[in-house]
Amino acid sequence: MARKTTRRGVLKQSLSAGAGLLFLKSWAKGQSPNDKLNIAVIGVGGRGWDNLRGVAGENIVALCDVDLNHLSNAAKVFPNAKLWVDYRRMFDRQKDIDAVVISTPDHTHALPMMIALQLGKHVYCEKPLVHTVWEARQVREAARKAKVATQMGNQAHSSEPLRIAVEVIRSGVIGPVREVHAWSDRPIWPQGIPRPEGSKPVPPYLFWDFWLGPAPVRPYHDGYHPFAWRGWWDFGTGALGDMGCHIIDTAYWALELGLPTSVEMDGSPRMPETGPKASKAIYEFPARGSQPAVKLYWYDGGLKPDPALVGEQSLAPNGVICVGEKGAFYFIHASRYRLHPKERFEGFELKERKLPTSPGHYEEWIQACKTGSPTYSNFEYATTLTEAVLLGNAAFRAGEKLHYDGKEGRVTNTRKADEFIRMPYRKGWEWW
Repeated sequence: MARKTTRRGVLKQSLSAGAGLLFLKSWAKGQSPNDKLNIAVIGVGGRGWDNLRGVAGENIVALCDVDLNHLSNAAKVFPNAKLWVDYRRMFDRQKDIDAVVISTPDHTHALPMMIALQLGKHVYCEKPLVHTVWEARQVREAARKAKVATQMGNQAHSSEPLRIAVEVIRSGVIGPVREVHAWSDRPIWPQGIPRPEGSKPVPPYLFWDFWLGPAPVRPYHDGYHPFAWRGWWDFGTGALGDMGCHIIDTAYWALELGLPTSVEMDGSPRMPETGPKASKAIYEFPARGSQPAVKLYWYDGGLKPDPALVGEQSLAPNGVICVGEKGAFYFIHASRYRLHPKERFEGFELKERKLPTSPGHYEEWIQACKTGSPTYSNFEYATTLTEAVLLGNAAFRAGEKLHYDGKEGRVTNTRKADEFIRMPYRKGWEWW
């Protein structure tokens, strides 16, 4: 192309021609300079931009996004990175990638993850890790085989307040826990709505077919991109999927809950294509070793447990309560904890710390990529947490309580949930 062609012009021409990539400057293959990782970032707008900044100290060698506005903005900050719209071509053609950060909508998490794992790349992926229960199980197996550094983007998992909360619960100060309540103020996007009528022109900067990926074809509407997709079952996982991997994480980690034996979820309104405006779910987890069975309650959309459980008049927007035989533990998410009743636990101090202080959620993953040190929201843990969380959505959509065989990964009492446990992929996007 002529030298006078602008960067944005080159990008538009290259991508509109179906090339799927753009090289503006060459990047040496092989070992990263100064022991830095060569990182590809898939999804660079919104949450993806935050994740990109989180790993910006490494070598950003590839940027991929179906929105050219997002891509061009990121390219201004990382001018040495190669630019892509189709991550499949990126993986096929760019050989200098050590690690991948994935921040696309939920329905397009699993495919780039599976490609990266099969190629032996280290992977960081936003929460919820996948779109369906079946995907969680496939990614777990692939990660076991790949033996690479992995991390899910539930960032508070690496925070000191959450790790201290986990250790307080594990200390036994409140006794054995049989009941957990977790809640969120989400959704903050539209849910409980019908599909918008008609369609709108696809913006010239957006590759709509690539954005849809494995989801069924539908006309473009700005009610989906760039943010409101979270409420749509074809693309997102609703309030439970979005926040469950954050809020439930504290009790889930502390109590080593594993997979539930049953899940039921109710909410309103019930619309075929979007999650409810408010919902409540009940999970039943079996006994684990010396720990008793646990019933976990989830609330969203303004619903909350009774604040009297922890002697309060009201509760924070996002939090978790663990009810033990000796008292209750209340954690304002990623912030601070309280023990109830106060007079019983006055003077309590956590005397022993077993979990290490994290250098930071991104730093923990980067260190693991370089040294083999552990990550604590690795895919072995994260896929199981995500599988448990997403079973709630399957129960809601099936409209009945699900009994679950975690070993086999199947619902045993009904076939109504099968299409939500494993959703079909659009032709050309299959990866099994």
